[in-house]
Amino acid sequence: MPTDPAPDPAPGPAAEGRTIVFVHGLWLSSASWAAWRTRFEAEGHTTLAPEWPGMDVPLRQLRERSRGPDRADDVGLTQIVDAYARTIAALAQQPILIGHSFGGLIVQLLLDRGLGSAGVAISPASIKGVNRLPLSTLRSAWAVLRSPANRHRTVALSRSQWHYAFANTLSRAESDELWEQHWAPTPGLPLWQAATAALNRRPANAVDLANRDRPPLLIHANGADHTVPASVSRAVYRAQKKTGAVTDIHEFPGRPHLSALVDGWQAVADDALQWALRFPGTAHGTSRTTNRTSNRTSNHVTSLPPAGASTGRRP
Repeated sequence: MPTDPAPDPAPGPAAEGRTIVFVHGLWLSSASWAAWRTRFEAEGHTTLAPEWPGMDVPLRQLRERSRGPDRADDVGLTQIVDAYARTIAALAQQPILIGHSFGGLIVQLLLDRGLGSAGVAISPASIKGVNRLPLSTLRSAWAVLRSPANRHRTVALSRSQWHYAFANTLSRAESDELWEQHWAPTPGLPLWQAATAALNRRPANAVDLANRDRPPLLIHANGADHTVPASVSRAVYRAQKKTGAVTDIHEFPGRPHLSALVDGWQAVADDALQWALRFPGTAHGTSRTTNRTSNRTSNHVTSLPPAGASTGRRP
């Protein structure tokens, strides 16, 4: 069954408190990070989870608005990244960035701008130049891509679409419970921008793959993910590795796209934070010479309980 959204935090890595900025993806809101925020704040960190532009209202109100014209209808990737960039610029130090799915793409775009001390991209949407498109990815995105009109609409996800795209390792009843708790209608434009990037000379999802000063990046690849299969996450890793900046990938067999919310998410969260804390926070504009590397990448596989399986203890 879905895990308790306010778990008893486990001991974390010893480090001074840092600021962590969470970035949600399509069909979720900032509320999806509540358990991670509780866990990290209990370890002395400060967390922020801004909404995408146009989505800064309670989740119930977001769902009610999805029945008609919505002020998030034409919100695109650049507008979203600009909004997060303004939040980060107002902080005293560069924060750790953690994003899921399109939030993982947004993390990469922010790092490309020199923002963040380090970033973790969980099952990230593809950057420009990563053209791998498995059929499962297309099926997961079909709610938006089936109609060009969805470029200018806010789109909802049905229970069955959610189960396939987000929680395929769970029973339908468990998936439906998560859908009830977390689904949010979101703009279709970002997905259309990523899907048509190859046709655009200046696509919104482009990063500079010669940017050696890009802050460190960790990619989480999930082995049972329909929306961003592990093969796509590996392709993003290989592309980002070309920068020469620190680029790592950690793989989690048997986990779905919604890895950050299903059973075992605590180990996923701890892995992300422990990796990010290796890199010190710096003031804005400080040189990041420690982020340059010729061969410091790593790839490891993390074994967790199968998503949805009982762990025999409360999280």
